[in-house]
Amino acid sequence: MTTQNLQAVASQVRRDIVRQVHGCQSGHPGGSLGCTDLIVALYFQIMKINNRKGKGGFLSFNMDGTNEDLFFLSNGHISPVFYSVLARRGYFDVKELSTFRKINSRLQGHPTTHEHLPGIRIASGSLGQGLSVAIGAALAKKLNSDKSLVFCLMGDGEQQEGQVWEAAQAAPHHKVDNLIAFVDLNGQQIDGPTEKVMNNRDLKAKYKAFGWNVIEIKKGNDMEEVVKGLRKAKRLTGKGQPIMVMLTTEMGAGVDFMMGSHKWHGVAPNDEQLAAALAQLPETLGDY
Repeated sequence: MTTQNLQAVASQVRRDIVRQVHGCQSGHPGGSLGCTDLIVALYFQIMKINNRKGKGGFLSFNMDGTNEDLFFLSNGHISPVFYSVLARRGYFDVKELSTFRKINSRLQGHPTTHEHLPGIRIASGSLGQGLSVAIGAALAKKLNSDKSLVFCLMGDGEQQEGQVWEAAQAAPHHKVDNLIAFVDLNGQQIDGPTEKVMNNRDLKAKYKAFGWNVIEIKKGNDMEEVVKGLRKAKRLTGKGQPIMVMLTTEMGAGVDFMMGSHKWHGVAPNDEQLAAALAQLPETLGDY
């Protein structure tokens, strides 16, 4: 897809995000909007996924993910962006987005596996666990001589979890060089700026010290820069080190009154705010 095509998808995904959260008056729009460009680029441009059609004309999905790239969302509270991208990519009907966080929905506030939603491989949202799972999946691919890659997204507030650093130590030790992980550096978490809640200091230096090959995408809401950075990350795989991408994003990107503040980490827009947000986001693929 061209950069323009990817940007069009991202605009629609952002519309989906604010509409999902508004529809149930619950959820996490800020981080979802910030990570939209990354997840759209992964699923629509970078990742090798199974494009075979299955029941109902939707993409065929199996939990093993043999011979396809895998993505694990560790910061599962940004589920609105994940659900939208999966639906828009063809895993399930986009109309199902209207059920977000509602009773008996497969689209729970945090992704779950017992709901059997296509595209979801782990239950996530208990922060700190995703990188460990991704390492296990990447090692399994190596044991099975599967040349595809594993991707994992974490939040910067999540870096305050101890399990992250156990995993950070394990990956270089085991030369998990088919793994590309991301830290979303938006500088915000539920209680305020990360530097005030628990300062992470220099994460780039820390991961380098642990043995990761660290690169940066400094404009994480610029689709062209995101795609360029992802391609660079892929070129670095297979060289004996796991890859860590420091991704700088803006919380609430695309909606001016949500940008740059932790206040929109987990707050739903009211009717007036929804209208204002949608006015800034072109409808490109059709609303659900």
